[in-house]
Amino acid sequence: MTLVTISPFGCVIGISIIKNHSFHKFFNSFNNQYAIMKLYIRNMVCIRCKMIVIQELKKLALHCMIVELGEIEILENISPVQLEKLNIALLKYGLELMDSRKSILIEKIKKVIVELVHYSEEPEKINFSNYLSEKLNYNYTYLANLFSETVGVNIAHYIITHKIERVKELLVYDELSLTEISYKLHYSSVAHLSNQFKKITGLTPSHFKRLKVDRCMGIVNPGSY
Repeated sequence: MTLVTISPFGCVIGISIIKNHSFHKFFNSFNNQYAIMKLYIRNMVCIRCKMIVIQELKKLALHCMIVELGEIEILENISPVQLEKLNIALLKYGLELMDSRKSILIEKIKKVIVELVHYSEEPEKINFSNYLSEKLNYNYTYLANLFSETVGVNIAHYIITHKIERVKELLVYDELSLTEISYKLHYSSVAHLSNQFKKITGLTPSHFKRLKVDRCMGIVNPGSY
């Protein structure tokens, strides 16, 4: 059985395959008939980014097969002129095509972190260094050194920054208590989460939440100020 998510533009933006031999046979046959080109895109870390990329591909009459965080597969061999036009269009949104192997690897590291922090439902705390090494098939020390040299911050700090962004989202949604958020994101305690949150943002989680609520109330009822 195959579950496929299709965008409004006809691209596959999510795919889950459960042992289906006929699908694999079809897909392999399709690959043999058409040239499929993979492109890597810097800063493509959310669903909105995916939709922007799909939109810009459509403008260039390019047909995407699969769109994932940080990478896309196109049904044609894209020309240098099309590549340049696509990159110029993406730069307007803070996105950028990559051609360096090291740059691509950096984006893959970021992708693994973003997916793990924002989209994964891992039930237990994992050893991230082992997890990253297994996902990318590289020695963790090499990945960590490359990341810090290129990005300017170490992997641990990058993970913490994204965890705090995730905490902010969950606080604004107001569906989970701080205790539940700390458990969901594998903090050892609420105090640990709060201390890390304040170190990064300068605010306590409760203060941040009040500011967001007050701002929303001001928008809804501007006369109250």
